[in-house]
Amino acid sequence: MSTKPVRANDPTSDAGVARLDMKFEIVVIPVSDVDRAKEFYGRLGWRLDADYDNGKDFRVIQFTPPGSGCSIIFGKNVTPATPGSAQGLYLIVSDIQAARKALLDRDVEITEVFHDSAGVYAGTDEPYLFGRVRVSGPDAEHRSYRSFASFRDPDGNGWLFQEITTRLPGRIDPATTTFASANDLASAFRRAEAAHGEHEKRTGQRDANWPDWYAAYMVAEQAGGELPQ
Repeated sequence: MSTKPVRANDPTSDAGVARLDMKFEIVVIPVSDVDRAKEFYGRLGWRLDADYDNGKDFRVIQFTPPGSGCSIIFGKNVTPATPGSAQGLYLIVSDIQAARKALLDRDVEITEVFHDSAGVYAGTDEPYLFGRVRVSGPDAEHRSYRSFASFRDPDGNGWLFQEITTRLPGRIDPATTTFASANDLASAFRRAEAAHGEHEKRTGQRDANWPDWYAAYMVAEQAGGELPQ
């Protein structure tokens, strides 16, 4: 989740080396009460993929957050980790206020939106990626990667919403533009619409070619490229 650009160091980038895909798809969540955890994650609106119980000493449940390529599993004899010990689990959203409201509407307790205190890494607040001093409200400049909200499951496993609207260069293949959900696509359209309105103000005329402008803006924004003006 770092916001600093990093030079690519991919040994498979050599044209003579075949790339082996490695898809990160499962995170194990330690819980003490399987049915209670199942009710909680179902209440979040996550998709229930599996609930297998051998009737004796093993049970595994799998849920997937909306638009996610990674799922969680929990159950009986699934992990030796202490219930509640999974912390810093990030859920990336394009509109943190909307994501927070969606949980509140489902009667899930969640913090106010917050941001970090200029990279202070020591403090009394719950640790998260950018420091341990939480400042109320979203990032003042509405920068990508900088606004958060957190919540916990009944065992205390800790989750964070992180708002990302524009990826840093190199984080997304610029030749491929995908959106995880209709909500993400709609949010991208709204940002493109607002930016295009400023573009028309600068030019002083209506842009009849707005579909191409929108498309260029949305692709550049997602890939972390230079935005059209």
